[in-house]
Amino acid sequence: EPDLIIADEPTTALDVSIQDQILNLIRELCIQNNVGCMLVTHDMGVVSNVTDRVAVMYRGDLVEFGPTAKVLGNPDHPYTR
Repeated sequence: EPDLIIADEPTTALDVSIQDQILNLIRELCIQNNVGCMLVTHDMGVVSNVTDRVAVMYRGDLVEFGPTAKVLGNPDHPYTR
C-alpha cells in the first residue's frame, strides 16, 4: 500500500468533463486510502480547484510553497506571478 499517489499531468489533452472525472477519481482514491497525492501540472485551474497546498518550481528549484490560496492569490516569487 503506497503512502503517496503521484500523478504527472493527469489531465493533459483531456476535455474539461473528463478532466473533472479524473481529478475526482484521484481525490477519492486518496481520501478512501488515506494517502497523500502529488499532482504535477502546468494547469493552474487544476491547482486552484483541487489542491490545498502548492509547490512552484522554476528551472529545477523550489521557489514557492504554501497554501494554494496564498501562493496563487498573493505570490512572493516573480515566476508565480
